[in-house]
Formats: sequence, structure tokens, C-alpha cells
Amino acid sequence: MSTADFIRGLPKAELHLHIEGSLEPELMFELARRNRIALPFGSVDELRAAYAFSNLQDFLDIYYQGAGVLQTEADFQDLALAYFRRVAGDGCRHVELFFDPQTHTDRGIPFGVVADGLLAGMAEAQGSLGVTSRLILCFLRHLDEDAAFATLAAAEPYLDRIVGVGLDSSEVGHPPSKFARVYRAAAERGLKRVAHAGEEGPPAYVWEALDVLKVDRIDHGNRSLEDQALVRRLAAEGMTLTVCPLSNLKLCVVDDLKAHPLKRMLGLGLHATINSDDPAYFGGYLGDNWLAVSESLALTRDELVRLAKNSFSGSFLAPPDVARHIAAIDAYAAAAIEG
Repeated sequence: MSTADFIRGLPKAELHLHIEGSLEPELMFELARRNRIALPFGSVDELRAAYAFSNLQDFLDIYYQGAGVLQTEADFQDLALAYFRRVAGDGCRHVELFFDPQTHTDRGIPFGVVADGLLAGMAEAQGSLGVTSRLILCFLRHLDEDAAFATLAAAEPYLDRIVGVGLDSSEVGHPPSKFARVYRAAAERGLKRVAHAGEEGPPAYVWEALDVLKVDRIDHGNRSLEDQALVRRLAAEGMTLTVCPLSNLKLCVVDDLKAHPLKRMLGLGLHATINSDDPAYFGGYLGDNWLAVSESLALTRDELVRLAKNSFSGSFLAPPDVARHIAAIDAYAAAAIEG
């Protein structure tokens, strides 16, 4: 069995996926026609050409513009299903997906339209594709904490179907501590906490995410490697890092995937995972990230198995479900060796 075939069949989870970032140009044009919205692009190819950004802010500008075509529950359901159909072919068995309600409520779309549409797509994906999923509400860090509190209040009727909260958007200049109070409120409501930290922001942001926000997981975390005390702490606590290789390449966090720190993270005992982030914009879904980084870093099969196990043990699944998925990985790897 080739390494590529081994990767495609390896059971895995995705823990860092922005569902709005899976909006492909074709679907964007379809939804624009459905909702009679004029796009500033004449064709799918012209829109794809606009994806030639090289930093986080340029990406966010087009990301928020594209989200404007999402208007109805059916739009959000179609968006979710399009993603799940792609990722099911990558050996993905579970997804913990981010959504940005403020991106939509700030343009007049009710919270319930967004949540109900996504939840319908998630339920359909579990029934038809066998991919389970959980929903994580993200606060936009370039907005203020009062806006985050308003979003948490709007989410109250849905908190039994939302597993946690996250923090995304422009990192530099918006430290995690800016959202200390709303994270405490989320914890009081029994929600898990994650946060983007250490992508473009400094290691100090990772420390804040740990000590101020009390996160259960760090999204990205690349720049943690600049602080050896932080590395030791992350390793000792088994803190999961949701690493996004092709995103890092596209946004110039790394210049070449051969220089990506993922293999080094594993060598340092960090609980790293592989994810796609915003796959429509960054040139690859979950399987593409696995294949690209495996080839660039010459990951061994033992390392690939470890990464797959990390993706489940770092998830918010119940322990019996985690154990079931890890047993499936062991069985798959053993069968691959025998084959």
C-alpha cells in the first residue's frame, strides 16, 4: 500500500475547520444567483484569481465578502453538506467545526438561521456519510468583548447543541486576554474553550490563552516553539495543537512546507494534529493537508498513526467514542502492515 493510499484510508478527525472557509467559488456563485446578490467578479476563474493573497488580513477581507451570499437556512445547510461530502472521502470520521455568527448577524442574518442550517447539514452528514460533528461558536477578536457577550446571549437557546467557543479573525493586536470575561461566562455554561493563538501572534498570546482563557485546546500554536518553557508546559499538559499546514504556507507563516514545524512538534512531545483551516481559500481539504505535509516532511507511518490518534484524543468526543476510533486506527494500521 502506498503512503498516499494509507493516508486516505486512515481514520482521522478534523479539529480546525471554519465552515465559512469551505465556501468554494462555484457554490458562492450558485448562492449569489439563488439570493440575487451581485458579486464583484465576472466568473469563477476571476474569483479564484482573487484568492492570491499572502497574509491573514487580505484573506479575511475576501472571506467576509464571500460570506455575504449566505442568507438562508438552506444556504448554510448546503455549505455544510458540500464540506462533509468532500471530507468523507479523506477518511474523516469526526469534525469539530467553527462558525462565525457575528459575520452573519452583523449583516442582519438571525443567529437561528445560521445555527439551524448548519445543524441540519451536520445531522444529514451523520446519517448519510457516517461523519459525526460538533459545533464551536467563534468570537471575532477584532470586535469588542461586549459584541462577544451579545453573541453568547444569542446562542443561549442552542447551547445544548454547541460544544464550545473559540476565538478567531485578526490575531495581532487582539490578545486573548481581551476576552477573559466572556470566556469565564462560557465556562460557567459548561462550554469547552479553544482559541487561535501563536499563528501570527507571539508566544505570549499562547500563554494568555492557557492562563487567562483556560483553554482546552490551542488552534495553530506554531510560534509556541519560540519559547522553550511554553513548549515544556504544552507537552507536559498534553495540550492539543490544531495545526494547519497548507494554511501556514498560503499565509506565509512558513515559506516552504519542508520547513514546517509539525515534525519538530512531534519530536518535542507536543500533541499536534493536522487540519485544513479554510480549505476553499488555502488550496486543500483535510486529505490534501495530510498528503502534502507527509511528503514534505517524510513522515513515517508511525508518525501518521500518532497524528491520527491525536486528532481523536484531542477532540471533545466522549471517552468511549475516542477509544472506539483509536481502536479502529490500530486495526487499520495492523491490516496495512499485513497487507
